[in-house]
Amino acid sequence: MKHEDRKRFTDDQVRRLASGLQLGAWTEEEKIALACRMLALEGHSRSLAGQITVRSADGTFLTTPLAVGFDEVDADQIIRIDESINVIQGRGAANPAIRFHLWIYRERPDVNCIIHTHPPYVSALSMTGMRLRVAHMDATPFADDCGFLAEWPGLPIADSEGKIIATALGQNRSVLLAHHGFLCATGSIEESAYLSMLIENAAQLQLIAESTGSVAELDPDLARESHDFLLRPEIVQASFAMFARRAVRASLPTPWGSRTS
Repeated sequence: MKHEDRKRFTDDQVRRLASGLQLGAWTEEEKIALACRMLALEGHSRSLAGQITVRSADGTFLTTPLAVGFDEVDADQIIRIDESINVIQGRGAANPAIRFHLWIYRERPDVNCIIHTHPPYVSALSMTGMRLRVAHMDATPFADDCGFLAEWPGLPIADSEGKIIATALGQNRSVLLAHHGFLCATGSIEESAYLSMLIENAAQLQLIAESTGSVAELDPDLARESHDFLLRPEIVQASFAMFARRAVRASLPTPWGSRTS
């Protein structure tokens, strides 16, 4: 099937299916809590390292308080901070490491949510000096869309680290940070969380495959076609909702505190 014909076919299928997708209806705070819970289930919260921030229309940011694990975050704990990382709503302190998020927000007006964590397989891959390789369909959302920072610049708590990481990210949605972890920066909580789930899976597959032999990467054109399809808003939102339902089933009480629906 030619590219144009395949695109028309997939466009038609997505349009027909979209009305039946379960996409959920949550506040921004609830989506942050759900993103944290789903990432925790995949090992993204083994220490205090890792942050999620969301830019609001008024120039402030939502984030989780320092020393509250992703597996225990609920919507009532989300705090609001200003550009100087001062807490202006909620209780607790913000993680000082989110300073480098602010550099990205300044450089990328299209970015509204940043997630950075140190999950095990991404962290292991980051220790090898190798880039993320697009050798499986599930890794295609990173095709020509994942930067690489080849050297660790030190703890990302100063302005210099923010500049370095923002430059390495460039216009990509994601970046693999050597000897560190990863970062996803997109226009929504759903997309950043979705990519954060996928990059850990992609790193795991890559490490397994490379331990058994050589890895053959995908045809770039086909990989990009798959990239565009798997990053369609309908696919992203439906995937986020699926991961969220899984997190809710595994989490009691619900991650929005006193609410039950």
